[in-house]
Amino acid sequence: MATLQAGDRAPAFSLTDQHGETVRLSALKGRKVLVFFYPKASTPGCTTQACGLRDVAGDVGGVAIIGISPDAPDRQLRFDEKYELGYPLLADEDHAVADKFGVWGEKKLYGKAYMGIIRSAFLIDEKGKVEQAWYKISPKDTPKKLLAALK
Repeated sequence: MATLQAGDRAPAFSLTDQHGETVRLSALKGRKVLVFFYPKASTPGCTTQACGLRDVAGDVGGVAIIGISPDAPDRQLRFDEKYELGYPLLADEDHAVADKFGVWGEKKLYGKAYMGIIRSAFLIDEKGKVEQAWYKISPKDTPKKLLAALK
């Protein structure tokens, strides 16, 4: 599984958000973007991560926050409405974008191996290059790492 490093061009993507709108990374050129990948909407870790980012959104200036998971748009919408997240949650149901970012891989739970999202986050600069890549990030560390990177 290839991983992205600082300085790499962020993989382009075009995915549907929780409201049925198409979101393209290229449309956000000119501003920083935090793209975070999470395994499943409304699970404890994912809720901690998403709400933590919601809570710091007012402290990150013009940085766009985008969450991506394999969940369908309707599940993403319920997650957004329940926790009032207020930023795009994109449906990567075939995990094609997760593959491009190197976050789709083997995981283990109770000794059983399966394929899934490896929780990760990427700060992308105004020119579309990876500024920071945090693989296997903890839910609580995601907002902290974002704030530290912007100082």
